[in-house]
Amino acid sequence: MAKLNINGSVHDVQAEADTPLLWVIREHVGLTGTKFGCGVAQCGSCSVHINGDVVRSCAMPLSAVKESDRITTIEGLARNASHPVQQAWKQIDVPQCGYCQSGQIMAAAALLAKNPRPSNADIDAAMTNICRCGTYQRIRAAIHTAAGNTAAAAEVMANEYTVV
Repeated sequence: MAKLNINGSVHDVQAEADTPLLWVIREHVGLTGTKFGCGVAQCGSCSVHINGDVVRSCAMPLSAVKESDRITTIEGLARNASHPVQQAWKQIDVPQCGYCQSGQIMAAAALLAKNPRPSNADIDAAMTNICRCGTYQRIRAAIHTAAGNTAAAAEVMANEYTVV
C-alpha cells in the first residue's frame, strides 16, 4: 500500500510497485484528465507535476514516488480552470482535438513557474510534448499570453500560418 498526496489530498493506493503512476492516478484514484498517449514518456500526454517539476507519469513506477511528494494533475492545477495557462489556452483557442492538452498545459505551467517570461527559444526547449494536430504556434502564443507578454503572443499569432 502506498500513500500519495495528489492535488492536496492523501490517497491510500494498493498497486504493484512497478505500476506506472499514470495508471494509479487514472484507475486507482479516478482522475482521468491525465491521458495515456505513448506509454514510453515521449509524447507528454501523461504529464503531471511532482513537487513542481513536470514528469511523464506513464514511465514513472509507483515505487519511485515518495509519500512526501506532492503530485499535481490537471484537475488540481487550479479551481474552475482559473490558472493563467488554462485561461490563455481558452483565449487563444489552442486545442483542436484536445487529447494532448492536459499534458501541454501542465508542461507550460511548470515552465512559467520556473521562467515567468520565457522567450520563444525557452518555450521551444521546454515544450517537448507532442501535438498531433500541430498547434505549436498557438501553444507558444498561449504561453506568452499567460506570461503577460501580449506583444510576443501577437507576433506569434501573426506568423501562425507563415511557412518558415
